Amino acid sequence: MGAGHAHALYVHEHSLVHHLPPQVKVASAIAFVIIVATTPREDVWAFVAYGAAIGSVALFSRIELRFVLVRMLGILPFIAFASLLPFVASGEQVDVFGVAMSRSGLWAAWNVVAKASLGAATSIVLAATTEVPDILAGLNKLKVPALFTSIAGFMVRYLELMVEEIGRMRVAMASRGYDPRWIWQARPIAASTGALFIRSYERGERVYDAMLARGYTGEMPDLRRRDPSRRDWVVGSLLPASALIVALLARVIT
Repeated sequence: MGAGHAHALYVHEHSLVHHLPPQVKVASAIAFVIIVATTPREDVWAFVAYGAAIGSVALFSRIELRFVLVRMLGILPFIAFASLLPFVASGEQVDVFGVAMSRSGLWAAWNVVAKASLGAATSIVLAATTEVPDILAGLNKLKVPALFTSIAGFMVRYLELMVEEIGRMRVAMASRGYDPRWIWQARPIAASTGALFIRSYERGERVYDAMLARGYTGEMPDLRRRDPSRRDWVVGSLLPASALIVALLARVIT
């Protein structure tokens, strides 16, 4: 992961959240998601409060609402699946606008939509305020095995390289008049896929040999090391602490 490399989800700003150490933000996001996931689905107001909390973090980080909502389109398959639950689940039936639906199915659908949305929003805000190398460095600081973070880092980098390589191959094929319209014209695509796999494998070997020659021992050096202060941990704990208070209040009220 080269210096200056930023991913598509990152928003370059100078907010307090951006400048927090990555391990603080990663730990805060994980704790918040765990609290959300363990909250009973019947505590609807608690999920509203969670949404307000993560929305406040996004606003404080100067992340536009449209930026978050567009990237949350990735959970549409989960929402589509959840929309079927009221119709296929068994149990007591209730009328919703004249349509008979399962009460337990409605609760299950709400549970999936609410928790998936909050989890996705949390991930987007984390990625928007923390670059990929910093997230991986934060995971290392939280004692996640170096093998896992190394594989994740190379996977992210090589996905981008492969997308660029596919783009170049498409341009080369189009410049040679390749314009498939039928399924039986797809043979060159299969051949290109095989060539892409071989190129990627060979490039990976060359990069790994070059890294070994430069002293790579299985863990990437942290060139931007910064140990979090007590203030950083206090600021980072505000989100999960507020969620924990909401969760405890929900348990007491119900």
